[in-house]
Amino acid sequence: LKEENASLRSKINKLQIFSETQADKVRKLEKKLEENKIKEEKEAQDLEAMVQHVEQNLQLMTKRAVKAETSATKLKQENALLQVQLENYKAENEALRLGQRASLAAVRHNADAAVRNLLAVVANSRSSIQQLISGAESLQLVADLLKSIDRISETSEDGQ
Repeated sequence: LKEENASLRSKINKLQIFSETQADKVRKLEKKLEENKIKEEKEAQDLEAMVQHVEQNLQLMTKRAVKAETSATKLKQENALLQVQLENYKAENEALRLGQRASLAAVRHNADAAVRNLLAVVANSRSSIQQLISGAESLQLVADLLKSIDRISETSEDGQ
């Protein structure tokens, strides 16, 4: 009975030691489980914050994309308007060139007419100048004759 009692005590001691070991393991596992829960909660919060940050970035990028699209549309419209203006200016320039050519042709025609008129005036002037010179020579001859007549008459009056 003593042996059986000692054997049972020994078993009880072993079981108590085993039980304490198991209790320590359970406490350590519970502590580790609690640490893991805290860590997971922190990671979940971090993930939630990251998700919110990503959502905010997506909203900002969406706003920027909409703004860029609006700006691109406005720029396309402005470009189309400028293309129309450019075509209008090109047409206007061509019209002005044609008008300038026509004006240049008219100026040339007028200049040719003016040259012809000037040549006619020069020719008439030469003729008139020659007539004036001839008339002046005739007047000089008449004046010389009159002087001669005056001298002749003075000489005849003196001699009479």
